[in-house]
Amino acid sequence: MAAWRMSRSFLGTPPSVTEARRFVTTFLAGWPLVDTAELIVSELATNAIRHSATKRFGGRFHVEIQAERHRVWLGVTDEGGPDAPAMHTPGGEEEGGRGLLLVATLADSYGVRGDEYGRTVWATLLVPVAGAASAPFRPGAGESRG
Repeated sequence: MAAWRMSRSFLGTPPSVTEARRFVTTFLAGWPLVDTAELIVSELATNAIRHSATKRFGGRFHVEIQAERHRVWLGVTDEGGPDAPAMHTPGGEEEGGRGLLLVATLADSYGVRGDEYGRTVWATLLVPVAGAASAPFRPGAGESRG
């Protein structure tokens, strides 16, 4: 079965985080990892709005889903900024950084690519073998195949 890809851009405003979560849950409906994927995208979209140039007037972030039968890749691309995403451990005095720690805990793998002009923070989730057989493998409306 061929992989599929979906993507959408959102305004860099707090209400767009809800829209991004809805985007993910719509296209991963019925998958056993939908709740985890929703939480990861929520954290990454929030980080894009809070910690990058996406927060400026007219800023945008982009969410991409790449799904295969046994793996889902999620990416949130922001408009960059001077500081790279950083993870902080609980109990520190730093404000923020705990969202990335949560993503690292939930995802099977994650990473950051890009620079001060735009960064993509991504996470990969492996679909449980039992769930892969029952997960509906269908692209949603307006999909692009890749």
